[in-house]
Amino acid sequence: MGADSLQHAADKITRLCAEPRDLVSLWQQSTEVLASAVPHFWAPCFYTLDPVSLLMTSHFQAGLEEFPQEWLASEYYEVDVNKIADVARSPTGISTLYDATDGNPSSSPRWHRNMSMGGDQELVARLRTRSGEVWGAVGLYRAPDEPRFTEPEKSFIQTIAPALAEGARCALLLGQAREPEFADSPGLLILDDHWELESATPGVDRWLSELPDGDPDTGRLPSSVLTLAGRVLHLAENPARTTDIPVSRVLSRTGRWMVLHGACLTSTGDRRIAIIVEPANPSRLYPLLMSAYGLTEREKDITKLVLQGASTSEIAAELVVSAHTVQQHLKSIFDKTGVHSRRDLVGKVFFAHYEPRFRDNERRALHDQPLRGEPWRS
Repeated sequence: MGADSLQHAADKITRLCAEPRDLVSLWQQSTEVLASAVPHFWAPCFYTLDPVSLLMTSHFQAGLEEFPQEWLASEYYEVDVNKIADVARSPTGISTLYDATDGNPSSSPRWHRNMSMGGDQELVARLRTRSGEVWGAVGLYRAPDEPRFTEPEKSFIQTIAPALAEGARCALLLGQAREPEFADSPGLLILDDHWELESATPGVDRWLSELPDGDPDTGRLPSSVLTLAGRVLHLAENPARTTDIPVSRVLSRTGRWMVLHGACLTSTGDRRIAIIVEPANPSRLYPLLMSAYGLTEREKDITKLVLQGASTSEIAAELVVSAHTVQQHLKSIFDKTGVHSRRDLVGKVFFAHYEPRFRDNERRALHDQPLRGEPWRS
C-alpha cells in the first residue's frame, strides 16, 4: 500500500477513535481498516491493559471467543520474548518475533504456539496515549512463507497506536459510566448542541458538585464542562484537526484532580456532546494489594513496577533507593504474597485479580455488554 493510502487509513482509524463507541465495535471497525493497510493472517488480536500494572484485562480477536488458558500461563510464567508487557515498556513500543529472536523465531515457544494456529510472523505493538498511559496492545500475524512486516508497515502501526489507545480508554470509560459497578465509577453527561443537559448517568451529580462553580441543584453546569463542550464542537467543525483529543484536567473543590473527556456524537443525526468525568489517575491496584496482602506503600510501589517488568536497577532508579533496599522490600513482598520469585508474583497477581476480569470480559463481549478495564474486585 502506498503512502497516500496508508495516510488515508490512519485518518480513518483516528476518526473511528474520536467518536465514543463500545470497545468491541471499535476493535471490529479497526480490524477492517487494518486488513487493507497491513495485510495479515486471520485477524488482529487486540488487548486492553491496566495502565498501572500493564497486566491484560481483555482481548478481542474475531473468531477466538476464548483465549487459551495455556497461552495466559505462558505469557506470565514462561521465559520467552515478545511478551506484551515487555513490548509496552520498550523504547519503540513495537516488536516482531523475527527481530526479537535475531532472525530465529523457531527458538521461541511463542512461535510454536502461533504456528499451531497457522500464524508465523508476529508483530506486537503497544497502544499508548500521547500523555504516556498504555491502555492496550495489538498483535498481527502472517502465515508461513509470507513476507516479514516492513518498516513502513511498522511505522503505520506506531502512527495509529495513540489514537487506538485513546479510543480504548474512552470506550472503557463510557462502558463504566453507563453501567457503574463501583462508587468511584466515572460519570457521563450528554449535552445537546445548545450545551443544555440532555441526560446523565446515575451518580454524576457527585462529580459535578466537586467541580468549581457548578451547581447540580439549579442545573448550572461547571464552566470546565462548558469550556470542554465548546472545544468538542469546534473540533467537530474542523475535521482536519481530528487528531486532537478534547481532554481537560481540573482541580476540584476537595483538592483532588478530576479529568474530563469530551467527544461529539453524531449517530442520531443531531449533534450531541458527551462529557465523561472521572477522578484523575484512579489506581484500583493499590487498594487491591493492600486489602489482599497488607503491603506497605513502598511495597505497593515496588510491586507495581515488578508487574510492569522493571528490573531491580530500574526500580531503584525510579524510586531513588538502593538496589539492596529494593531486594529487602522484595523479600517482604514475597513473604506476604506467598511466592518465591518475581515471575511467581506476577503470575499470582494476574491469575488472582486479572484473569477473572479477563474471562468476565469474554462473556461480556458475547452478550454485547461493555468491557471493563479495572482488575477484578470481589
